[in-house]
Amino acid sequence: MSFPKKRPEPSAPSRPSAGRLQNQRAMNSVRIVGGAWRRRVLRFPDSENLRPTPDRVRETLFNWLGQDLSGLSCLDLFAGSGALGFEALSRGAERVVMVERAPKVLAAIRKNAETLLAAPRLQIIESDAVKFAARTLPPDRRFDVLFFDPPYGEAWVERLASFLPRLARDDARVYLEAEYALQTCGDWTTVRHGRAGRVHFHLMKRGDGDGVE
Repeated sequence: MSFPKKRPEPSAPSRPSAGRLQNQRAMNSVRIVGGAWRRRVLRFPDSENLRPTPDRVRETLFNWLGQDLSGLSCLDLFAGSGALGFEALSRGAERVVMVERAPKVLAAIRKNAETLLAAPRLQIIESDAVKFAARTLPPDRRFDVLFFDPPYGEAWVERLASFLPRLARDDARVYLEAEYALQTCGDWTTVRHGRAGRVHFHLMKRGDGDGVE
């Protein structure tokens, strides 16, 4: 008596190697929410204290600032993912300086800049934030818009207050994230305030504000 031949069982699909899974987990992404690069993806690695400003908060911020930043010079002092600086470039900023010290994060910023062809208007500086901010810039190199998203729990607000006159034009706008609500940072006063979870975000201008919204 003959028996039908047993069909071979289908082989299980190959699984990604542990190294591949680790690389996939290590890269994160955010999308640019407005401007010429709207919906373009920025990729960045895991890094201590790196927490990109959420889409909704960035959208609110650029509603406050205005969607067209043509002619403006911007500083992203704690660049991290670069989301704030790239958002400014997407909206036409004339010059953006990103400051970051973590090598892996810097490499990702440079890769994103290359993908977006951002080089003509973008300067990426490998530096500690304190060392960069301690410079006294000539008036024509100071910034119109400053983005500060510093690590929490390190008294950064107090440190930034002393740096602002060296970095900002008199009529500059300052965006600052913190773990608590702020009324002032040095001579800059909060004119817009919002909250997303435990993060408080502020838009500030020099002098007395017209009331916080």
